[in-house]
Amino acid sequence: MNLKESTRKYILLGAVLFIIVGLVAAKVLAKGQDTQFTTEDVLYQQAAQMYNEGNYSDALVFTNELLLAQPKSEAVNYLGGLVAANAGEYQQAAVLLQKTLDINPYKVEDAMFMLQFGEVLVSAERHEDAKTVLVRCQESAWTPEEFPEYQNRVAELLAQIETIQ
Repeated sequence: MNLKESTRKYILLGAVLFIIVGLVAAKVLAKGQDTQFTTEDVLYQQAAQMYNEGNYSDALVFTNELLLAQPKSEAVNYLGGLVAANAGEYQQAAVLLQKTLDINPYKVEDAMFMLQFGEVLVSAERHEDAKTVLVRCQESAWTPEEFPEYQNRVAELLAQIETIQ
C-alpha cells in the first residue's frame, strides 16, 4: 500500500498534535496536583508545629482537615492520633493509631509507637486491646535508647489494667 506524500504529512501532523495536546494536558494536571500537595504540606507543617507547641485544640482542627484530604496517609493518621490523645479525645486517637497500624503493619516494630498506642487504648478504656498491645511490648523486650524506662512504663500500664478489671 502506497500512501501519498500529503497523507504522510497529515499522519505526521496528527501524531505531533496528539503529543503536544498530551504534554499540555499533563502540565495542567500536574500544576493542580502541585497546588494540592503544597496546600496539604502547609496544613501538615502547621499541625505539627501546633502539636509541638502544645496547642492541641488548634492542631486537632488542622489534622481533621488533613484527614479529609489524605485519609490513607500514615503520617497524617499518626499525627492525628497523637494530637487527639493530647487533646483528650482518646477514642478518636485509638481509631487513628489503629488506622496507622493498618496502613503500615511494620509499626509493630516501632517500640515508641506501640507504647503510645497502648497508653491511648488504656485511656480510651479499651483494656483488652491495650493488654494485647502491652503484652507484645513486654514480650519483645524492647528498650528504646531515648526512653530507658520503657519496660517499667509497660509494666505500670499492665498493672493499671489489672486493677481496673
